[in-house]
Amino acid sequence: MSRLPRRAVLAGATALPLFAVRTRPARAAEFSLKLANNSPVTHPQTVRQQEAADRIRKASDGRVDIQLFPNNQLGSDTDMLSQLRSGALDFFTLSGLILSTLVPAASINGIGFAFKDYDTVWKAMDGKLGAYVRGEIDKRGLTAMDKMWDNGFRQITSSTKPIKAPADLKGFKIRVPVSPLWTSMFQALGAAPVSINFSEVYSALQTKIAEGQENPLSLIQIAKLYEVQKYCSMTSHMWDGFWMLANKRSFAGLPQDVQTLIATELNKSALQEREDIAKLNGSVTNDLKAKGLEFVEVDKPAFRDALKQAGFYAEWKKKYGDQAWGILESEVGTLS
Repeated sequence: MSRLPRRAVLAGATALPLFAVRTRPARAAEFSLKLANNSPVTHPQTVRQQEAADRIRKASDGRVDIQLFPNNQLGSDTDMLSQLRSGALDFFTLSGLILSTLVPAASINGIGFAFKDYDTVWKAMDGKLGAYVRGEIDKRGLTAMDKMWDNGFRQITSSTKPIKAPADLKGFKIRVPVSPLWTSMFQALGAAPVSINFSEVYSALQTKIAEGQENPLSLIQIAKLYEVQKYCSMTSHMWDGFWMLANKRSFAGLPQDVQTLIATELNKSALQEREDIAKLNGSVTNDLKAKGLEFVEVDKPAFRDALKQAGFYAEWKKKYGDQAWGILESEVGTLS
């Protein structure tokens, strides 16, 4: 966390992306900090983070100035995680499924069909499961704020047939992120997962390299995947959220009142972003229907049973360990 003299701050300002440039208060900030994310400028995550930064500046009378860099302006997720760990970046919101490359337990919220609804998600992630993961994050030199940000439940889309039951996935070519958890889950369901970077998803669907894919509804809308897909099966097979992460050493080096102010306001904005996403999900569904995407209801218990019979839950219980898995099942019910 940098304490920059006014001359240095002003000299560097011209090189910053426009979104991060704003009028400085009359007195230079005592603490000039950087927060980054991978969401578009108009996404609720970015909007609410900017509001938090504004509240923090005002409440501290300009003493704390947080500059926000959205939409991967400072590099890829991997790049920004490295910057955070080195102290070059002060705060970063990252999916637990990606953070798992550093903190294996962080992907546990992505276990297939573990969460039946948002009430179950927030009870677990604001409760014992979230506390356990935060403890694991802390061991890797990072500090996670108490409240996760919502990225939504993931749904399956298809260009060839509606997916209603596990049998419909047999041999189905589905694009998945480059992640063992996704590949393992869809293989267990009998599908033929294809690992493709998101930047290539649209063309892969268009050229039939993959018949389908899976993502939150908001991303299906933003990436215009409805143009190359016909059906959307409401599987809600996986929930994902973002951890608000800080460099542990740098954050602990701030005065206690500053730490408390930052944590309070970031957690407040996280709760507001959750409400935003909940409202957005309803409007996105209607918009996608209007664009021709056909929504399909599915037999969720059948998918969960298929994963159990295939040994998926037993495999990942072994990978996460009895303690983590026990906490997960205490929140969502027996899986393995």
